[in-house]
Parts: sequence; structure tokens; C-alpha cells
Amino acid sequence: MLVLSRQRDESIMIGDSIVVTIVDIRGDKVRLGINAPSEIPVHRQEVYEAIQRENLRASQLQPGDTHDIGRFAGRAQAPRSGDAPRR
Repeated sequence: MLVLSRQRDESIMIGDSIVVTIVDIRGDKVRLGINAPSEIPVHRQEVYEAIQRENLRASQLQPGDTHDIGRFAGRAQAPRSGDAPRR
């Protein structure tokens, strides 16, 4: 792990497109500002871990998860190009 010392309003660069700036320091809390391209997700670690757990859970089919799938097949159809919206 790289450990850097920074003061308020100082930044570090990650690659060419991510800037992490020390916004504020109060007691044992540090506020960071993170400027990253929109295609790079930025999350607190606990949020990232929750997303990963949910993605894993969603990717694992359980017995019975597909029980009713046949009943719904063919009901919903995507609109075709040129179709007017139904009212």
C-alpha cells in the first residue's frame, strides 16, 4: 500500500484522470473530494461490498426462481420501430 501525506487542499493523481483532493480535516475524519470520469464508479468500501454481494446473489439462480417464467413468456413485446405508443 502506498501511504502519502497530504494537507488540506492538496491532491494526488491516480493515473491520468482521477484526482483525489483533501477537502477538510476535522479530528480523526478526513473529507476527500474525488474527481473521476463518469465511467469509473466511485463508492465507499462498504457500499462497494454491498453491491458485490447483491450482484453475486442475483447471479445465482435458486430452485424455484424460474418456476413461473413460462407463464410470462410472450406477454410483453418490445415496441417495433415506427409503432405509435398505445394510449
